[in-house]
Amino acid sequence: MKTFAVCPQKNMTWRILFIFAFAGALFAQNRDADFRQLADRFFDQVYYRYDPIQGTSDGFHQYDTQLPSYSRAEIQGEIAALKKFEAEVEAFSPKGLSTDTAIDRELVLSRIRSKLLNLQSVRDWEKNPDIYSSNLTYGIFVIMSRNFAPPADRLKSLIAREKLIPRLLSSARQNLSNPPQIYTQVAIEQLPGIVSFFQKDVPSAFRAVNDRQLMAEFHQTNQASIAALTSYQTYLQKEVLPRSHGDFRLGADTFSKKLQYDEMVDTPLDRLLAIGFEDLRRNQAAVRQVAKQIDPKRTPSQIVAGLEKDFPPPNQLLQRFRDVLGGLRAYINEHHIVSIPPAAPPPIVQETPPFARALTFASMDTPGAYEKVAKEAFFNVTLPDPGWPKTRTDSYMEMFNRGTIVSTAVHEVYPGHYVQFLWMPKVPSKVRKLLWVSSNVEGWAHYCEQMMLDEGYGNHDPKLRIGQIEDALLRDARYIVGIEMHTGKMTFDQGVDFFVKEGYQSHETALKETKRGTSDPTYLYYTLGKLEILKLREDYKKLKGSQYSLEEFHNAFLAQGGPPVKLVRRALLGNDSPAL
Repeated sequence: MKTFAVCPQKNMTWRILFIFAFAGALFAQNRDADFRQLADRFFDQVYYRYDPIQGTSDGFHQYDTQLPSYSRAEIQGEIAALKKFEAEVEAFSPKGLSTDTAIDRELVLSRIRSKLLNLQSVRDWEKNPDIYSSNLTYGIFVIMSRNFAPPADRLKSLIAREKLIPRLLSSARQNLSNPPQIYTQVAIEQLPGIVSFFQKDVPSAFRAVNDRQLMAEFHQTNQASIAALTSYQTYLQKEVLPRSHGDFRLGADTFSKKLQYDEMVDTPLDRLLAIGFEDLRRNQAAVRQVAKQIDPKRTPSQIVAGLEKDFPPPNQLLQRFRDVLGGLRAYINEHHIVSIPPAAPPPIVQETPPFARALTFASMDTPGAYEKVAKEAFFNVTLPDPGWPKTRTDSYMEMFNRGTIVSTAVHEVYPGHYVQFLWMPKVPSKVRKLLWVSSNVEGWAHYCEQMMLDEGYGNHDPKLRIGQIEDALLRDARYIVGIEMHTGKMTFDQGVDFFVKEGYQSHETALKETKRGTSDPTYLYYTLGKLEILKLREDYKKLKGSQYSLEEFHNAFLAQGGPPVKLVRRALLGNDSPAL
């Protein structure tokens, strides 16, 4: 029998190396655990303490009876708490952390700085009347919209929140100082729908509650809420609007910081603007090319105008969306575009809640990451006001022509926002389950609009492609108008004109989109995120070589949650190469 001699010195070396490796792994695990504890304290002591509405939305129902007061004392308390945690997280060295936890650390630190920038520099609490009325309404909506507890229990929480509404609106009166006129106008525009929501929708949601004493208490607090909101509307109209002479523009420095803290984008604004114009011109050229396929004798604007007239009657719009969703899901599964959990039900297609109708055409409302009971998801579509004249209704409905119905369904549901939400269980950490950024989430959904047609959905129908490009031009216009307005290079009216002439949008759409841009300055994140994902896909394809598949890339992307694409690149590529 042959024997092998073992060198004791060599054997000892391997043992030492093993011990060091084991100790290093144990150290990394301990460091990861320490950071998770720090992150938990941030969520408990700051994030949800000062935003209990977000707590309810995320599925933490211990916050259901609370509303922020927005008092100056509370705002100063939040600033102090954020600065304390900023120092703690910054002092927590990333050395020794796993890749995933190091990403989480950056994400928490960025979110803290984003909140501080908003509170100290942007100061929406001082400038925007709508944040008070719309936020408190959303705080009621998240209690009533999902059956996470028996109706009577949810009604008790709702009553507790309604009792705090007068205090919140009192803070608004104390805080508001020279708002921009457009902010006050939007708040006034929203308030009739908000009041109607409390008058009709909220009582309707709790008709099944049989406890007379509880219902009597609800009636009292609900009437008080309606009175407070009606008084607030009068206050805005008579006292605030006449003195609303503030400037909504952030300025270049604050705009750049907001992009850096919100989206981890530090590209200079002049370069960002150039990238936006490049994509705009690329999509305008694509419209011309596809228009020739449809009818070479008509101009692209004539063809786009004709396609925009192909919209359903308003009372059939919701059903039209339902019909499209089934075909999209089947196509995704058959062509292996992305994995969709097989047991996942489709979202509920409904009209947008009243408090959100002034600024959105369509949206996806999914349950929070930690919601254990109520798993309903809502695809909200904003219908035209029944009281509008036919000319205004038709102009509005052009936004829901055949092509854009498809691209909107792709964006909001399959494989956009809703599918990304369905991947939540695979997201690696609590931080990434809760702290998503717009350039990832909206970038993914906008990317899907183009990707689905590139993958053959719709049998390469040029009319669908025109609709997809029209939506891309809308996002390009957002990109450019946001930068130009907030850096003082474009007026509000010039923004509206840009959406019409360069983005090929109707005047009704242009007006709503420009209004949104005043208070959502970095809504360039749709195009920005899409371009980042397209670049990441190409870089990932090069890395994987023959092992690459589109479905595997999409699955790998969604498994990361919703951090900035810069951090997704690090996780998927193992480097910090440029995102744009």
